[in-house]
Amino acid sequence: MLLVKFGLTFFQFRSGGIIFVHRLAKIDECMIKFGDDQDIFPIISIDNDFQEVDFKELENQPVLPLLALRNIVLFPGVVLPISVGREQSLTAIRQAKKSNNYIAVTTQKNRNVDDPEQDDLYEVGSIAKVLKVIQMPDGGVTAIVQGQTRMQITNLVNEKEFLQVEYTILSDQQPSEEEKVKYNAQVGLVGDMAERVVKLSPNLPTEATIALKNIDNDAFLLNFVASNMKLNTKAKQEILEMHSLFDKANHIVNALQKELNVLELKHDIKNKAESNLNEQQRNYYLNQQLKAIQEELGQGQSSEVGRLKTKAKDVQWNKEIQSTFEKELDRLQRLHQQSPEYSVQLNYLELMTDLPWDKITQDEIDIKKAKEILDRDHYGLPKVKKRILEYLAVLKLKGDMKSPILCFVGPPGVGKTSLGKSIAEALGREYIRMSLGGLHDESEIRGHRKTYIGSMPGRIIQSIKKAGTSNPVIVLDEIDKIGKDFRGDPSSALLEVLDPEQNSTFHDNYLDVDYDLSKVLFIATSNTLSTIQPALRDRMEIIEVSGYSQEEKFQIAKKHLIKKQRKAHGLKANQVTITKKTLEKVISDYTRESGVRNLDRTIASLMRYAAKQIVDDQEKVSIKPGMLNEILGPTKYEKEGLDQSVPPGVAVGLAWTQVGGDILYIEAVKSKGKGNLILTGKLGDVMKESAKTALSYIRSHANELNIDLEDFTKWDFHIHVPEGAVPKDGPSAGITILTTMTSLLKDQPVKQNLAMTGEITLRGKVLPVGGIKEKVLAANRMGIQEVILSKQNEKHVQEIEEDFIKDIRFHYVSDMMDVLKLAL
Repeated sequence: MLLVKFGLTFFQFRSGGIIFVHRLAKIDECMIKFGDDQDIFPIISIDNDFQEVDFKELENQPVLPLLALRNIVLFPGVVLPISVGREQSLTAIRQAKKSNNYIAVTTQKNRNVDDPEQDDLYEVGSIAKVLKVIQMPDGGVTAIVQGQTRMQITNLVNEKEFLQVEYTILSDQQPSEEEKVKYNAQVGLVGDMAERVVKLSPNLPTEATIALKNIDNDAFLLNFVASNMKLNTKAKQEILEMHSLFDKANHIVNALQKELNVLELKHDIKNKAESNLNEQQRNYYLNQQLKAIQEELGQGQSSEVGRLKTKAKDVQWNKEIQSTFEKELDRLQRLHQQSPEYSVQLNYLELMTDLPWDKITQDEIDIKKAKEILDRDHYGLPKVKKRILEYLAVLKLKGDMKSPILCFVGPPGVGKTSLGKSIAEALGREYIRMSLGGLHDESEIRGHRKTYIGSMPGRIIQSIKKAGTSNPVIVLDEIDKIGKDFRGDPSSALLEVLDPEQNSTFHDNYLDVDYDLSKVLFIATSNTLSTIQPALRDRMEIIEVSGYSQEEKFQIAKKHLIKKQRKAHGLKANQVTITKKTLEKVISDYTRESGVRNLDRTIASLMRYAAKQIVDDQEKVSIKPGMLNEILGPTKYEKEGLDQSVPPGVAVGLAWTQVGGDILYIEAVKSKGKGNLILTGKLGDVMKESAKTALSYIRSHANELNIDLEDFTKWDFHIHVPEGAVPKDGPSAGITILTTMTSLLKDQPVKQNLAMTGEITLRGKVLPVGGIKEKVLAANRMGIQEVILSKQNEKHVQEIEEDFIKDIRFHYVSDMMDVLKLAL
């Protein structure tokens, strides 16, 4: 077993013997297997007297292979495990094993030299015996060698594969009779000082002292101690080259004294540090006693406590909150400032005093001014603006009222979030926006329990603190994207926040007292209602913010977006001009989404183009329709696509998506088969059921439709909705699928520029569907001229502005037969 300690490396065998050797710089393994005979591996133990052997067997070997060490000095008697990496070193080891195991070992002057010459090596080294060569698990080779005697290189013989040297054996010079008394004292001092070093060094094993006491040979003791001292290679080499044992002992004593001085200094510093720590503990105990005495006398309030009491005088609390504050403040006074709980308690009391319990912003309600602000920031949206102005009117008459919870629902980019900012400006209140998208942790709403370090209040209370008033406008953005996992259900936590009847006593886990949120005007935004929890949806007043028509987009771009992007790109009004036709083409051919976010980005692209032209020394830039292909690339949408004739079996439906309305082509083909129905296009369960319902209806009314019943047994029908990677579901495609199937079986194409939406029943009734405004706006954008809707959806069309639908003819039906008459 090879055990690596910082200053020493020692081998321990199962028989119990321990041999200490010099630390190996590159030892990576903690265990070396010595072959099958690892228990009886022959090696000289240090508790044997080391004697320099008589090298009779070297008399006939004047040349020895050379092993050059990079950063280790081998002393006579010391056992070293050496990691052998260079090929010439491996060859030298093998050459020694072939003869009598003797090898010359010396140290390089510069460890970075890979192929040393004679000038790169120290002349004095050791003759060593190769005791064992071990193949390491990582593929390397370790040779265990023991120094035998000192030698001096007389000549270096450079063989092709390894180095050989001619040498002279060096003997140690014994002390004279006059030096013997002092020499013996020095040797004894070396042993004592070495034991002292071992005791003061926390990283050295205590067994090393036993090993030192068992060394009886003076020369080996000096070599052993010198080998294991914290000296650099050059200093150790100087000791090795000393011929006089007296000088060597004197040199080692001086080196050991320096090392002892450093160790004793470290030991004293450590003791002083421990003494200081004990003193701190004593002071803490006395301070606690003093604090207890001061509390009995009513004295000794800390600066924090006094500051909190001063802040609390300016806050109007009810009796319950006042009692809680005094109780928690009293608890803070009993805590020591170094205690982890102290900071938790202090933060809690800071929050209580910082919250605007009794501070509200006085509303400056001017209906006319509010209307101007809403019209300035948002074009269109008459229904939304009407509801906001109604709220402001009631608030002005009553003076104080429970704020309603408004929820703006609509596609992205229509201005839902910015409406909240405009409302706050119109009211003269503080504005706070909270993004709830991706929120999974319930404690984000209700806060953490203040029983552990790192706890904090929920984001509602944090927002109130940030606003500095109890009646700000807080926009809860993306409320439909709240998640739910093992950390709780944040949407359920919002039930109390968004209930006008309950939020006057909102309970935050961290605050642990009720806080009145009834004066806060909460405005939620959402892209869809389908993912909002029904109970939460019931607590909010839903206001739909539909997409914009092309005319509205034009006005928004003209009045807002162009000015905004021109300023953002450092351009002046007289430097860039976007013509009316250019803007209309951008809206119709490049941006057909419901909102204006993509339109804003597209206008930014035009401004970047203009900025580059002006930097290139062009005074003015006028962007015309013919330049759009160069600036923005090919058009993304082609209005002419709807005017192309379509074959039988294809109909156009209207669909609702989270980003607004869209048109949906539904295709059908038939092939030889047995009447099977195949559905593709990543359809949901509702659309699949609509397809089956449509097929059953056509079969049951085959005679009225002049369709041969045999067609249903000799053909297979395949219905496909393009863009197969996009999931599609809902009942809105019912009449479109039935029209597509009927068109296919009767071999009659559907009327051009006609779209439809509605749900069907087996009796052929056409039922109403939702999202009518978004669907109609999509039809208008795509150039649809006629739209078929359920009779019950007529009231929804009447809510749409006349300008949006002036080019569309609507057909309201109640029966599927009426749909087929209009469509075929």
